[in-house]
Amino acid sequence: MIELKFGRDALRLEVPEENLLGVITGNFPETPTEGEEREKLCRALRQPLGTPPLRELARPGERVVIMASDITRPSPSYKLLPPVLDELSAAGVRDEDVTVLFGMGIHRAHTAAEHERLVGEAVYRRVRCMDSTEGEYVLVGTSSRGTPYYVNKILTECDRVICTGNIDYHYFVGYSGGAKAVLPGAANYETIRANHSMNLLPGAGTGRLSGNPVREDIDEIGKFLKIDFILNVVLDEQKRILAAFAGDYLAAHRAGCAYLDTVYAHPIHELADIVVVSCGGYPKDINLYQAQKALDNGAYAVKEGGAILWVGACGEGYGEATFEKWVRESTSPKDLTERIRREFVLGGHKAAAIARVLQKADVYMITDLEAGAVERLYMKHRPPEALQETLNGVIAEKGGSRAKVWVIPQAGSLFPKLQS
Repeated sequence: MIELKFGRDALRLEVPEENLLGVITGNFPETPTEGEEREKLCRALRQPLGTPPLRELARPGERVVIMASDITRPSPSYKLLPPVLDELSAAGVRDEDVTVLFGMGIHRAHTAAEHERLVGEAVYRRVRCMDSTEGEYVLVGTSSRGTPYYVNKILTECDRVICTGNIDYHYFVGYSGGAKAVLPGAANYETIRANHSMNLLPGAGTGRLSGNPVREDIDEIGKFLKIDFILNVVLDEQKRILAAFAGDYLAAHRAGCAYLDTVYAHPIHELADIVVVSCGGYPKDINLYQAQKALDNGAYAVKEGGAILWVGACGEGYGEATFEKWVRESTSPKDLTERIRREFVLGGHKAAAIARVLQKADVYMITDLEAGAVERLYMKHRPPEALQETLNGVIAEKGGSRAKVWVIPQAGSLFPKLQS
């Protein structure tokens, strides 16, 4: 029996042995204890890559902004921030001079209760917490590719910028983490649109850094806005910290990406008729906008004309108004992929990304979303209790005993790489 995370719960699935190619999982080391997690963070902060330790960088009286991930991300800010604050305190920085800025991009605003839950009660009482969508944006420069870098003004008024977050695969940025905390995190719509429009260019894709125009455009922001220090982590399936990387925003990030590949890049030697993917549960399936990443990763493992069973609760619906608007206005998957080439619009790019997968394979979505919301996006809707029945039916359609199946329980993080 295979367990697939679904929201805050789990579903179970049985795949006949004759059909199962395998369960694609990460190459995980032993699960760390809480004490080991803390030690990994402290060691990374004491021995950073490419910079002095934070306690030697910062000075008394300096104002510090710490970028943190929003509620749609699995980054455990409540674990990352205490040791960072301890390092700043050791440098003589006062808590009242520290602001935690949540990188919202174009996501919805947080409630005060969500701020506290994200950083933990102790940190919430110590320092100011705010969303990056509060206040005004200022232009700090323009990239070599023409992206105007508008960021929250507070980043230009402080003395130190520290970025935190986790590193995952991203379907066009290549990898999350690093300067992505600032762009798209703390950038305005115009900046994010200009940057993300490059996802249609050659080189953009999962697991790509060199030659990826989107990632290179993100990293270039460091020429105009000094990112003094980062703390990035790689998480396991239980969202525990496997490894931590601190220091220079490029050097530490690249080291983290290399480590991620050893854990989450899974070589496969054939494509399947059917791929079953789970986003990995909450918050990766908080809404359809976020859950899309699992579908995209699953598409790397399926044959042309195959089928994907996409498991995601999506309790907050589509998760983004423009995304939903584009879906409602569309007439077919082809219509969406052609429209995004004519007019790149944030939100619309998610609809087009799903449409690209639909042009390769049939998609059955096992979800709490209402049927209409799924069918409007040209997918087949199934309730969570119908997962096993759905798989049995699709196996019969795809050749019975000859149909081959991959299962990816953490498809929001895991990258199946077809070997030539």
